[in-house]
Amino acid sequence: TIAKMMKEQALYQLDMIAERMKYNNTICSVSVHHYSLPNQHVPVTIIYPDVPMKSTPLTDSNLLPIREDLHEAFCLSRGQPYLRKTNLQSFDNMSIYLINPHDGLPLQIAPGSVVAMVTGSYSYHHYMQDGFNDKDWGCAYRSLQTLWSWFFFQGYTGKTIPTHLEIQQALVDCGDKQKSFVGSKEWIGSFEVSTVLNQLLQIDCRIHQCPSGGEMFGVGQILLRHFQTQGTPVMIGGGVLAHTILGVDYNQDIGSIKFLILDPHYIGPEELRLVLRKWCGWKSVTFWDKTASYNMCMPLKPQEI
Repeated sequence: TIAKMMKEQALYQLDMIAERMKYNNTICSVSVHHYSLPNQHVPVTIIYPDVPMKSTPLTDSNLLPIREDLHEAFCLSRGQPYLRKTNLQSFDNMSIYLINPHDGLPLQIAPGSVVAMVTGSYSYHHYMQDGFNDKDWGCAYRSLQTLWSWFFFQGYTGKTIPTHLEIQQALVDCGDKQKSFVGSKEWIGSFEVSTVLNQLLQIDCRIHQCPSGGEMFGVGQILLRHFQTQGTPVMIGGGVLAHTILGVDYNQDIGSIKFLILDPHYIGPEELRLVLRKWCGWKSVTFWDKTASYNMCMPLKPQEI
């Protein structure tokens, strides 16, 4: 009966609490967390040891042996975190940013085409957000913020999304820019985005150069492989503009290609219907400027749990 099942589950949870309270032969307090897992239809409740007696709270690194057992029990990949404290299920859904706006687009796959897109969640960052005026110079900063948000939502980091000033300071700290760069309106590009992700999050990136927008049709296989194996959003810079690539629709047989673009140049409220009109959508190769060269910054997700 349902009552019997609930009783058995409650007893199991009490046994788990007792076990976690004696973690590593030390008396600990415990904390209860809820997670959404890719192979589960309902949130999963996990009990972790929290603060050992007369000690500091346990970190995610301390809890790695428990997570390894849980990943095996739930048949989860060993290449991505799902059960860190940074992966906690949020029930308020009160983000001030749009989350995964591309989910509002219809998906139409033509015969012979292969489509690969970003996996997981990200937030959309664009001009004039957070009460900060970066119109005409901050598009690459906003794309970087979108990339950073992906690592935040996937639990790779608990660090909040950096401001323009924090991005500039990171580039000064690593020797890439002079002190006068902080507080300026100078542009950044793909290489600076890669540098900041490595400096602040220890994330490696692959840089791919395309001599002109007219040759962007040749990056189909590269983007397909990236989204199929990494699933991270891609920042692309060319000329005076930066964009974020969220996916690719590629037909190798006929050489056709479309790019799923998230445009940081949008100025307006966080309303999905407005963003989907122009600022998030599928674009043909003619979207790119034939006279500009392009660099793609493709972040690589760490193989860790």
